[in-house]
Amino acid sequence: MINVLEYLENSAELYPDKTAVKDDAGECSYRELKERALRIGTALTGYINRRDAVMIFAPKSVQTLQAFMGTVYAGGFYVPVEPTFPVQRIRQIFGVLKPKVIVTRREYLAKLEETGCDAPVLTVEDIGAEIDKEALSRLRGQCLDTDPLYGIFTSGSTGIPKGVLVCHRSVIDFIDNFTELFGIDETDVIGNQAPFDFDVSVKDIYSALKKGATLVIIPREFFMFPMKVMDMLDENGVTTLIWAVSALCMLNRLHGLKYKVPGQIRRIMFSGEMMPVKQLNQWRGYYPEALFVNLYGPTEITCNCTYYVIDREYEDTEKLPIGNAFPNERVFLLDENDGEITQSGKNGELCVSGTALALGYLNNPEQTAKVFVQNPLNSSYPELIYRTGDLAYYDDDGRLVFAGRKDFQIKHMGHRIELEEIDAALNSLCGVERACTFFDEDKNKIVAFYVGESERGDIIDAMKTKVPEFMVPNVFIQVEEMPLTKNGKLDRGHLKDLYRGGKNGV
Repeated sequence: MINVLEYLENSAELYPDKTAVKDDAGECSYRELKERALRIGTALTGYINRRDAVMIFAPKSVQTLQAFMGTVYAGGFYVPVEPTFPVQRIRQIFGVLKPKVIVTRREYLAKLEETGCDAPVLTVEDIGAEIDKEALSRLRGQCLDTDPLYGIFTSGSTGIPKGVLVCHRSVIDFIDNFTELFGIDETDVIGNQAPFDFDVSVKDIYSALKKGATLVIIPREFFMFPMKVMDMLDENGVTTLIWAVSALCMLNRLHGLKYKVPGQIRRIMFSGEMMPVKQLNQWRGYYPEALFVNLYGPTEITCNCTYYVIDREYEDTEKLPIGNAFPNERVFLLDENDGEITQSGKNGELCVSGTALALGYLNNPEQTAKVFVQNPLNSSYPELIYRTGDLAYYDDDGRLVFAGRKDFQIKHMGHRIELEEIDAALNSLCGVERACTFFDEDKNKIVAFYVGESERGDIIDAMKTKVPEFMVPNVFIQVEEMPLTKNGKLDRGHLKDLYRGGKNGV
């Protein structure tokens, strides 16, 4: 298998009339998804050549997925861009991507015009052509499994977004193992939470297409109204959640599970950041028979590189392992001298090798060369690895445990401290529902934002029983809700802005 379109085509043959994907506005069957993709693909052949970029300027929807598959039929790769992005960010992405054509919806034409992006523009409502089987077959015959499939833009340290480019082979290798390990099949209904420009959605999309499952797209705005989310999960018989940690926490925080517990859910998988054990235990209380899986991995290694099936009860103060490597991926730790760490309890940088590695950063060879590097443990032949910048250690059972970002390590009162360790302790406290810390270097203070009912003094007293006094935050700021990025992660940058804007805390 060399092209993800085989997933779609196999499912369209086996389950032609089954609902492939639906959102709050409509749905389409596998037959309809394939036919619409062929028509879009035929139209796009007039604008792109093989391995050219198509910018999909639209939020997640049935139509957006059709445009993704149409792009692949035309031999190109798709790059989703959210219309809600600031104009400046859209311009930056366009400057890096240089797409040959943009596909959008009519309602976003004005926003697109505002950006000044000058590529030809097609709308999903109007795009399409009579299927040219000969042209599409010719393109298909030229495909390689190393051709790019999609690009996802992430934040860049230079202020310019980085476009992570992932090929067909990486997705096929990962999804084949992912669906096999967790038993996803044609009877499943996958409830999509993540935006399509966040790689968590890759698992939703391609698990469904491979197995002939149904993908239910939950609108982003529903997550502000948890009753809508729970109703949509329940009414559609959703069986599988592959969500960001913050989405699960927010749904619990807003009492979604007290309103309704959808009865068909049997898998709950989460990633993106550390899951507070207290939140996990509340979900497990509602779904004692469900499979819970902690997933880890940056965008640059195609979704995830490690997993841990929750196999026992955890106390609120414990840390969840991120587990062991997926099949056909090597995950290992390097010390500061690029020596391999094999003993338990010692932190090292988490590195990954294998088919799952992304192709690199689009039109950015300098940044690519910084993190996609020769394996220092191998001097015999070329072997690329990805240096994640994350720290981890092995527990006594040989499982990896996330220990924070290299850049989240601070020096405070003469001690080296991992901010994630403080976060984990805060999140375990009664009266604290969610917490996040950062370091104010100018004032040499650890600042903690938290959601919950506890008072500062009570938190300090409780923290002194869990961590050394030099790790107890100096400033506490209580908020109604934690700000989230559009991908559902805690927005540390926004918290810093609140603090620096004069919200001094207590």
